[in-house]
Amino acid sequence: MAVPIGASALAACGTAGPGQAGSGGASIWYLTGQPQEGIRKDGVDAFNAAHPNGQLAATWFQNDAYKTKIRTALGANQAPTIIWTWGGGGLRDYVRAGQVEDLTDWFAQSPGVKDMRFATAFGAATVDGRIYAVPCENVSPIVLYYNKQVFAKVGAQPPTTWNELMALVPVFNAAGIAPLSLGGQSRWTSMMWLEYLFDRAGGPAVFDAIAAGEPDGWSNPAAIDGLTKIQDLIRAGGFVNGFQSITADSNADQALLYTGKAAMMLHGAWTYGSMKEDGGDFVPGGNLGYTAFPAVEGGTGDPANAVGNPSSYLALSSRATDEQKAIAKDYFATALLNDADADAWITKAGSVPIVNGANSKFAGSPDAGWLQFVYDLSSKAPTFAQSWDQALPPATAEVLLNNIEQLFGLSITPEQFAANMNAAPSS
Repeated sequence: MAVPIGASALAACGTAGPGQAGSGGASIWYLTGQPQEGIRKDGVDAFNAAHPNGQLAATWFQNDAYKTKIRTALGANQAPTIIWTWGGGGLRDYVRAGQVEDLTDWFAQSPGVKDMRFATAFGAATVDGRIYAVPCENVSPIVLYYNKQVFAKVGAQPPTTWNELMALVPVFNAAGIAPLSLGGQSRWTSMMWLEYLFDRAGGPAVFDAIAAGEPDGWSNPAAIDGLTKIQDLIRAGGFVNGFQSITADSNADQALLYTGKAAMMLHGAWTYGSMKEDGGDFVPGGNLGYTAFPAVEGGTGDPANAVGNPSSYLALSSRATDEQKAIAKDYFATALLNDADADAWITKAGSVPIVNGANSKFAGSPDAGWLQFVYDLSSKAPTFAQSWDQALPPATAEVLLNNIEQLFGLSITPEQFAANMNAAPSS
């Protein structure tokens, strides 16, 4: 999922060339954008202060620039010691090219490092039953936001089932309020609806089969049901007029919700902070509501399942020296999600670190209710599926996003969507 990271310029600090650290040191490439960048930098600085003989040099990149730079560096054997990755399909490519270290045995030898983290964070770090990346930082599930004032105006309650959601569409339209906001031009925002509908209709096995490359996986009856339901919602007028010309990067979809022009919005947990900052008293005043995605009547998926971004991930270059690998593993074990790091993700980013028991740190926070909701949704989910555009190989993901645009534009049928995706490249 193309989560906005920030618009900071490409920056670098303390490296001795592409992917390289100073003599005897290790290197890491990180993403820019506040407050995440500041938290990451503080962690690296604290690690270096405590390890004068095993330094870690950081280089900083914008999101899109990084995606190009890391693939070029890996191909030229100039990758950093520690590789930032979203896990899933991209990590799988690295594994199959022999570019990243298998960390399974290291985790077994460091049980506390694994046990402290949400179990749901490890799925996107695992390839063929082996762990190739360290889950870190925070969790960002997709949630259904709603405007409490707008719901009170029409005397409605947030939907707990798909039929209840569909029943709200004419109610809000009659009141001159768009039932749902959507930045459809960005495409990945529309994808979030399908991620949940596939899961609620048929459980995680539906997408698991697709991700595994099983033939005709997109034609699963639960998948066709989900594709049909989303077009039913579009035809009923469920989304704001002109949703396919609205971009998520501009946060215009969020503005529709907090200004009361739309009643609901399905989006990532990361939007909470921007709505709090840009929405006036919408969040501080208690007018923002949030809930899990509705259950689908007759579906076999557990309504407690979550989708989104289970974690961020760091992999270890298989081409690093033994000394560099030792520094990286020390960083993984001592600097990531220690007390100071976990506190920073809560207090500076308003997010939930993937640490079991992190909710004990929420007391006194003005966002305690939100943080507890995200913590419970994420840590208790029977399955936490990674966003499809990260779980699938990049080439497949681009075909997916193009077909989602056509599906939401009603220019192809569910069956045509499934046929197109079944024929898409799987690697």
